[in-house]
Order: sequence, then C-alpha cells, then structure tokens
Amino acid sequence: MSTQLDPIVSEFETQEQADSYDRWFHTKVQHSIDNPGRGMPHDQVMAKSDAIIAEAKKHQGGADS
Repeated sequence: MSTQLDPIVSEFETQEQADSYDRWFHTKVQHSIDNPGRGMPHDQVMAKSDAIIAEAKKHQGGADS
C-alpha cells in the first residue's frame, strides 16, 4: 500500500504516483539531452507562435487585445 500524500504539499495522491511521475519526467529530460535535434532559430519560433495566436484570434472573432 502506498503512503498517502498531503494534497496541500503534493499534486499526487500517493508516493508511488509521485515516484512514477519523477521517473517519467527524468526519462523525458534525459532523452532530450541525449537527442537535442536540429533546433530552430528564435525568430522562426516567434514567427510561428505569432501565426498560431493570430489564427486563434481570427477563429474566436476577437480583436487584438
């Protein structure tokens, strides 16, 4: 049986869940470190982000806020 965690202190119900998430997270981080990929220039990332935001605003019918 797993130890119950205080919901004020932890977002997980049990220590087992917290440990499982910690293992998953560390695996993902290590994978990114080991396989950094090609990357993308900052300006290109920002242009894509701006396009996504503009498209979302268009679909919401909202003006620039």
